[in-house]
Amino acid sequence: MSETEEIIRIAAKGDGVTATGQHVPGAAPGDMVADGQIVTRGPHRVEPVCRHFDRCGGCELQHCDDAALADYISSRIAFTAQSQGMEPEVMVPVHLSPPRSRRRATLHAINGGGRAVIGFREAGSHRLVDLRECHVLASELFALVEPLRAYLSHRKDRYSAEIDLTLADQGVDCAIRNIAIEGLDQTEDLLDFCREHSVARLGLDQGYGPETFWEPEPVTVKLGGIAVPYPSGSFLQATADGEAALVGAVREWLGDCNQVADLFAGLGTFAFALAGSSQVTAVEAARDAMLACRTAALRARVPVDAQHRDLFRNPLRPEELAAFDGVVIDPPRAGARSQVEQLAKSSVPRIAYVSCNPSSWARDGALLVEQGYRLAEVRPVGQFRWSTHVELASLFVKG
Repeated sequence: MSETEEIIRIAAKGDGVTATGQHVPGAAPGDMVADGQIVTRGPHRVEPVCRHFDRCGGCELQHCDDAALADYISSRIAFTAQSQGMEPEVMVPVHLSPPRSRRRATLHAINGGGRAVIGFREAGSHRLVDLRECHVLASELFALVEPLRAYLSHRKDRYSAEIDLTLADQGVDCAIRNIAIEGLDQTEDLLDFCREHSVARLGLDQGYGPETFWEPEPVTVKLGGIAVPYPSGSFLQATADGEAALVGAVREWLGDCNQVADLFAGLGTFAFALAGSSQVTAVEAARDAMLACRTAALRARVPVDAQHRDLFRNPLRPEELAAFDGVVIDPPRAGARSQVEQLAKSSVPRIAYVSCNPSSWARDGALLVEQGYRLAEVRPVGQFRWSTHVELASLFVKG
């Protein structure tokens, strides 16, 4: 038997790691391990709250307490920053979103031999976990799982469907892909389902692109107190709680700016939060999201100018950026190298960089630091509770 070692941290993919680099799946900081097995449970190990844990791919870290989760998030951000030669002047404590707060998710559904199976995939597998409980989804979303299971169980055909659930102002927005509705009876059954369960909107993609099947009133989401039309499938921060933490940081850093550019603005999460004190130019490549942002701004008469522009192919140049005394950028997971290269050459005094990927954030941030910016503050956010997904808001200051 090998020597007993202590788990000192959680690796990027969720394994426990010892000082010698041994990776042990399912181990928590403080556990004692030998030969890849847990010998003694440590002080940061807790009992998972969900019966599906260890099978369901939705959570990797339910066996860790909140202190271990927070340390994992802050350590991962600090490590990636240091790997690019950056050291934040201030790193605030991690903000963890509470259980049952996830307001959007994609579930899978199959005909499991006469009954529908609905849930997340098992980790590293195409097999589905038939969800009977979930401690991350908002209760409004999970409440629709059993009715969907009952509805789909009436179908005798083979199917492998995806179900997007989003909690909007009017209730649950449900979009189903790869399910065909044929004939009057199936149409009426689905309409009855929508009425009975007060579905805010139901969209169908039967192989010809998404179409709205049911929407009694226009679906919206509130951003900065403004009701914004919500195109089905548009990006929305995973939890309202996490969104509030990220928005609060950006508002604190840029709230006194006169002219702000919101890059990769989406529906206007940050634009509408800043519009009370600033003139905001919101730039977005997805046309439906940009139009929703523009429509909401015009209706509410707030100073947000939504513009359609692909910032990967056509980033804002330094001469354009000179008009702004603050910039917020929230790019996709891959980061925004082309746009950040232009920002690094600009004279913008403050840049708030929001990211869902510490690696691409650190790579982009290093470009800013090389050109005279300093990493003044980082605020880690754990929106995806019990997962290895990490989010953050950061402030880069010129000079």
